[in-house]
Amino acid sequence: MTDKRERILVAVSGGVDSAIACYLLLQAGHDVEAVYVRTWQNEVDPFGQCPGAQDLKDAKSIAQSLHVPFHVVNFIDFYQKEVVTPMVDGYAQGITPNPDILCNRRMKFGALMDFAKGKHFDALATGHYCRKKIAENGNAELWEGVDKNKDQSYFLAQISQQQLNFARFPLGDTQKSEVRILAKEIGLSVAEKKDSQGICFLGKVRIPEFLSNFIDDKPGEIVKTDGTVVGYHQGLHRFTLGQRKGIGVPSNSDHENYVVTGKDESTNQLIVAFENTNEPTLWGKQYHIESVSFFDGEYPDAGISLLGKARFRDPSTPLEFTPIDSTRAEITFGFPQRALTPGQVLAIYKGEKLIGSGIYSLSKLGRAKVSA
Repeated sequence: MTDKRERILVAVSGGVDSAIACYLLLQAGHDVEAVYVRTWQNEVDPFGQCPGAQDLKDAKSIAQSLHVPFHVVNFIDFYQKEVVTPMVDGYAQGITPNPDILCNRRMKFGALMDFAKGKHFDALATGHYCRKKIAENGNAELWEGVDKNKDQSYFLAQISQQQLNFARFPLGDTQKSEVRILAKEIGLSVAEKKDSQGICFLGKVRIPEFLSNFIDDKPGEIVKTDGTVVGYHQGLHRFTLGQRKGIGVPSNSDHENYVVTGKDESTNQLIVAFENTNEPTLWGKQYHIESVSFFDGEYPDAGISLLGKARFRDPSTPLEFTPIDSTRAEITFGFPQRALTPGQVLAIYKGEKLIGSGIYSLSKLGRAKVSA
């Protein structure tokens, strides 16, 4: 955090992390105000699981406890257009977008950042566990949080240098356990509140159930990679590569379970195979990524050894980055990766520093070829 006294708007979700982020900024001497973002038509979830009403109540309670001004902004229409619709369209097209990454780029550090600037704040802070540093050339850098079990730099992989410049991350040097202890010490009502899970700003909603409200089912065959029909599905959008549970096809006599290894949109077939490290439709080392960008704008002009996180919970993995053109690259991992899915984001690192990102492309994560 900067030593300069700043006027900072803190995105308070109603959870303990953003509450302590707000508290730490106050302790550092900044002028702090809190904001809660409404993203759904009602604070009561239409799918029965979103804790929106309680979150709003908790966010207001946090602001009152810390004696900071409290704002509520209505981004319902924006969220529907910029986060929900692209996510639904992606699943309908057979890819697996990450709504949390999209939410951070377009809403938190997009529309909410614009709101903060419009109100003449110097910065926007969140409860993300990551660190911001300033390089010698003056550019902002994004680093993993000190708490590796909670590091959330992956979710910020697609924000821009401009967005990062305006961002503040008070929890970057803090352990989650310390956050809980501090919340108890200062008497916050959310000290024991469970962390939110699920779709960004919608709570713990199962993706298939959520998508069923937007995408019509289109039943089809479930086939093995050799084309043998082993069952039937309700719709390809209900499944993702690597899925083990809920396929609806029983295991074999050796108690091996099927796993989703592909989707064939042209035939509306869901492709499955038994879990096997030699299954080429499930495991791979080489992939194409597109929409590649780097925080410092310096796109490598030749192959380079870097690290990558294929998913949020995955460890940093050695890889070779080979540029194809200004927005596409070929990635070769040091060892096989399981079920990397078109539409998902690869976060690219140099050590603990997040330097860029790309989106897995259909060109390398192709669907299995099914024989007639």
